[in-house]
Amino acid sequence: MNDAVVLNPNPLIRYLDKPSNDFTRADLIRFIEANGIQMVNFRYAGADGRLKTLNFIIKSREHLESILSAGERVDGSSLFPHYVEAGSSDLYVIPRYRTAFLNPFSEIPALDILCSYYDKDGNPFENSPEYIMSKAHKALKRSTGFDFEVMCELEYYVISEKDPLYEAADQRGYHESSPFCKWEVLRTKAMQTIAHCGGFIKYGHSEVGTFTESGLLYEQNEIEFTPVRLEDAAEQLLIAKWILRSLGYRQGVTVTFAPKITTGKAGSGLHIHTRLLKDGKSVMLYDGRLSDPARKAIAGYLSLARSLTAFGNTIPTSYFRLVPHQEAPTTICWGDRNRSVLVRVPLGWTGSQHNMLADANPLETAGHNNFSDKQTVEFRCPDGSADIYLLCAGLAVAARHGFEMKNALEFARETYVDVNIFDDKNKKRVSELQHLPTSCWDSAGALEDQRALYQANGIFPAKIIDGIIGNLKRFDDQHLRSDISQSEKEVIKLVNRFLHCG
Repeated sequence: MNDAVVLNPNPLIRYLDKPSNDFTRADLIRFIEANGIQMVNFRYAGADGRLKTLNFIIKSREHLESILSAGERVDGSSLFPHYVEAGSSDLYVIPRYRTAFLNPFSEIPALDILCSYYDKDGNPFENSPEYIMSKAHKALKRSTGFDFEVMCELEYYVISEKDPLYEAADQRGYHESSPFCKWEVLRTKAMQTIAHCGGFIKYGHSEVGTFTESGLLYEQNEIEFTPVRLEDAAEQLLIAKWILRSLGYRQGVTVTFAPKITTGKAGSGLHIHTRLLKDGKSVMLYDGRLSDPARKAIAGYLSLARSLTAFGNTIPTSYFRLVPHQEAPTTICWGDRNRSVLVRVPLGWTGSQHNMLADANPLETAGHNNFSDKQTVEFRCPDGSADIYLLCAGLAVAARHGFEMKNALEFARETYVDVNIFDDKNKKRVSELQHLPTSCWDSAGALEDQRALYQANGIFPAKIIDGIIGNLKRFDDQHLRSDISQSEKEVIKLVNRFLHCG
């Protein structure tokens, strides 16, 4: 008996008795017929990073076969207005069977399937962010021999009416429990639903940001995923955001992934953890230390950090979160367990000289378990405005660049810090390091400077880079942070404009 199938929360996996990667068209038809499914929904991301939907009411077995075999046509100029011309806008959307899941919200029993875009000639659509990400992953593996896994920390605020009972302390909500954490039930329901839809979740908890203002409660929560293949990590995040918003809508509350909510309060990030694997085994550690491959990847992230913000910090309020003396990074450096740096190496399980489990549980026998596969490195500047496909693609390009840098290990040594860089006594060290952009305009300039690295090997099309630079520059926000940061009214106006980003 396969525990990975029997205990899997995804009902398709349990019913079909196989992992999702092995799903076939015949499998989906068998499930649909046996479970009274009446609707198929195609899902795919648009240029705004949100899931789009195309609904089909099943009319017959022949109709179902056609839907699952031929896909359908869509208007690419509406989905990608900056990358597709209206005169030749038709694209195909083709379902990928391994992504199928039961729709958790539809009153009509429905099966949802994520799709890929193809052009008129039947080739992958060159400007599709999903295809760009896939190419970036393949190029990394071809160049280094390593697979690339990613996990995300999805932070969000729930905005609701203030509850006078059991009020949590302002900005002290980290890992709070109910009844002080008011929206724990929404978070756990979201976690269960995400898992049913194929997501791999590590844990969930309340976050530090909690405050009340004008009769409203703003409560911050987080759901963290486990490392999975790059392509899967991006798509389960898209589904998770859709699920959280849908649950919030049904509860009559607002769920927002916006990077900034108001002045003086914690913003929401989208920290991205990465790890490299060889033949299914992590190569992040060597003899209990961070390995050279891991350090080379870090060097690549730091080298391209300024331009990576063009994919991960895409709206003006992104740069109201990236300010000194808060947990969000501003300086391009890395360190161990240090939340003031851009790339953090989280606490691992390699330093303990005795068995912690046996110490906490005297009836357990001390063992020699190997937890080295848990080690990741964390890229801390992105936020909920990110185009998750292009951000993951950019990180794969950056990791590959780290391996191609002749001085990668030296660069990693020079950018390592073991102090709190927000502390004034460390100003000299801060002055020796580069800094992240302070606006969308600045981010656009950084991408222009480094665009050749993203376009190399045909990964990012020039049209995509041009479109991103143009979108960022259109905000014309070079001086916005200094102009309005002291005006709470103007900041709130800006926050509301981008409340539903990503």
